[in-house]
Amino acid sequence: MKRKDFLKASLLATAGLAIKGSEAATVMSNNNDELLPVNPVGFNHLPNTSSKLAPNTVLHKAETRGGADYGWLKTKHTFSFANYYNPDRMNFGVLRVLNDDIITGGSGFPTHPHDNMEIISIPLFGDLQHKDSMGNTSVIRAFDVQSMTAGKGIKHSEYNFNKDKEARFLQIWLFPEKANLKPSYDQKTFQPVERKNKLQTVVSPYGKDGGISIQQQAWFSLGKFEKNKTTQYKIKRKGNGAYIFVIEGSVNVNGILLNNRDGLGIWDIEQLELKFINAGEILIMDVPMQIG
Repeated sequence: MKRKDFLKASLLATAGLAIKGSEAATVMSNNNDELLPVNPVGFNHLPNTSSKLAPNTVLHKAETRGGADYGWLKTKHTFSFANYYNPDRMNFGVLRVLNDDIITGGSGFPTHPHDNMEIISIPLFGDLQHKDSMGNTSVIRAFDVQSMTAGKGIKHSEYNFNKDKEARFLQIWLFPEKANLKPSYDQKTFQPVERKNKLQTVVSPYGKDGGISIQQQAWFSLGKFEKNKTTQYKIKRKGNGAYIFVIEGSVNVNGILLNNRDGLGIWDIEQLELKFINAGEILIMDVPMQIG
């Protein structure tokens, strides 16, 4: 698939989402020509039809993700995106997109529009060249985290900064707390020592708690742990759930074993208990389960 066609399919994939509440329809409306209007369907988190773990969990094994190899881009989608559509995997609360992308040297996403979305990029290796309609130009490297509030509307591009090596990053979209906000940009470099055998906050509401700023009551934490290490995570806000994504390694979360690139969503809890079966790295996304 050509990059232009991929972007159009990706934008169209935001239609038909599971939402609840009068504000949600406003939050998820889009003014770009490429986006279809959203049709509310009455529930706001993923049903647990395939997992017998517990009624408040959903398990996404790595091999069940959607995705494709376009030559310039190799991608895996935890939730429905572009040409991958699964009605049971549209979102987890306000978490709409979790893409695991590898971009070949010198390639990338040409200028394209977004609105009413919080967009977070977490490079895993390599460097990304960013440009946007707000006038921001930057290179995003490993240990950086980038966020954009698309708000009323922005255009941006993301390219592999290097011609001779791949770049890999997590592309994450959240629905915003309110619609039609003023667009904004944030980027910060985090010290890896601060996530060794502990969790480091890298994304937070309006930049509090040391994370980069987003316009949503959501917190992201990264941690890199040695084998047999344990830790706890307390949910930051009543009404939030946690989506745990294993970047590498194996970890037991509340009695559920997760391996490399597995994802687990849990809601209606106050705390997570984690034990690392093998050395590994995780991303915890603490997000509102109610949209709007």
